[in-house]
Amino acid sequence: MLMSPEKLDSTLTEKRVKLHIFQPSKRKIWTVVGVENEYWLDPELDFCSCPGYYFSKKNGEKTCYHLRSLKMAITQDKLELIKFSDQEYEDFISGVLSDLQEITLDNKK
Repeated sequence: MLMSPEKLDSTLTEKRVKLHIFQPSKRKIWTVVGVENEYWLDPELDFCSCPGYYFSKKNGEKTCYHLRSLKMAITQDKLELIKFSDQEYEDFISGVLSDLQEITLDNKK
């Protein structure tokens, strides 16, 4: 699944790639705001929570456009850095998991 240059450009210029850093532990959570949802990514595991990632892997493709956007945003320094305190980590993760559950349920309809 190739990403159009326009889609990639808008993802980068609008800084829809986000790095959430928790202080003082320096834990990191990466997200990308997609067309319909915000997705959680783990660049070290080459993982994205979007349905496209699952189907890309299932069809033998290497990755989804969110991961490609993440890698380009890092190289071009076009990401949004958001800082949180460690005390906010649990609530943040709960929100991410809740969003993932909604996305999963929506895709089953």
